[in-house]
Amino acid sequence: MTATHDVVIIGGGLVGASLAIALEGSGLGVAMVEAAPAAAMPAVFDERNLSFAEATVNALTALGVMQRLRAPTGAITRIHASRRGDFGRVVLEAADHGRAAFGQVVVARDFGEALEARLGEVAGLARHRGTRFTGFAADEDGHRVLELAGEGPSRLRARLVVAADGAASGVRDALGIPAIRHDYGQVLMVARLRAARAPDGTAYERLGDHGPTALLPRGDRAWGLVHGVAAAEAAAVQALDEAGFLARVQDAFGWRVGRLLGVGPRSAYPAVAVRAERTVAARAVLVGNAAQSIHPVGAQGFNLGLRDALILAELLRACAQAGGDPGDAALLASHAARRDEDRRRTLEFSNGLARLTANPEHGASLLRSVGLLALAALPGLQASLVGGAMGYRGDVPEACRTGAVR
Repeated sequence: MTATHDVVIIGGGLVGASLAIALEGSGLGVAMVEAAPAAAMPAVFDERNLSFAEATVNALTALGVMQRLRAPTGAITRIHASRRGDFGRVVLEAADHGRAAFGQVVVARDFGEALEARLGEVAGLARHRGTRFTGFAADEDGHRVLELAGEGPSRLRARLVVAADGAASGVRDALGIPAIRHDYGQVLMVARLRAARAPDGTAYERLGDHGPTALLPRGDRAWGLVHGVAAAEAAAVQALDEAGFLARVQDAFGWRVGRLLGVGPRSAYPAVAVRAERTVAARAVLVGNAAQSIHPVGAQGFNLGLRDALILAELLRACAQAGGDPGDAALLASHAARRDEDRRRTLEFSNGLARLTANPEHGASLLRSVGLLALAALPGLQASLVGGAMGYRGDVPEACRTGAVR
């Protein structure tokens, strides 16, 4: 017989795993389909440095994940933003906005291990590992029928299917939901970096024609580097030896942390944005990168996806308490409506910032410089920017606001 679940989450990465944890104790039968086998971590849990906004830290603490991080996090107490070739800069201090920190820097690998530890405590969660979604069969009696391949079952039935399977979502394609794709022509090099000055809580973002060069304060007294290069130059940059690569980053970033001393293994990620034209279908919902993947400038991607998952968890928990149907069309419409403002404004902010900051034309330079000066001089403008960057935009999930899951 084909196993039946109330909710089947496709994807065991950052957002899918967080959703499974958020549904603990809801009374719903939850399953997670994970492509990675039991002995391996999903590829997303690598050496990337994740910037968790304050709202994200609140929520992950409520879910019991932050407490299971084994490596120290790096607090972001100050943000320093500037652009090569422009005048003006912005320095934002968390203390000026009544906060000890804007957020925390967490290494993706460490986060993955913490999620795995927490998932192991979730009673009743069915995990189908080493298993891939391949398509849908005909619906049966108010259930989606999923076809699978790999080590797990070949079929599952679900009252609700949650696509958390990334920017190249197979579930999104199978649902026939179109997606708009934009390639920024940039590749982002990510690595652990040592410098003469150890992190002091400052997150630096030095913008340039081919994307940002960011240094994030890790908790291990190293910096988390993100270095944007033109896609056509990416292979040559990746092939540089350590000295050549450090010289390139030093030239792009400057001397704000002194001489750059060493860099670890480098990973490369194309900067491509993908936005689904809609996020719900019959008995199905898209969350995280399956719904939208955005340029990492501004560090909003995972934070936005987590809020997708948390609003969905709120609705599903309330539905279960009322004895309702988790795949009900009205529930899914409510999810889309509640996520609309945050999703739209965050996408507009990220895309606009990526396009404007990489534009080398003189007019754009003047506009950016005026904007930096205005932002530095106007506390009200800063407060609006800071609130959104910290995750308080639109309809904010309760776990983000209060650190509680009900």
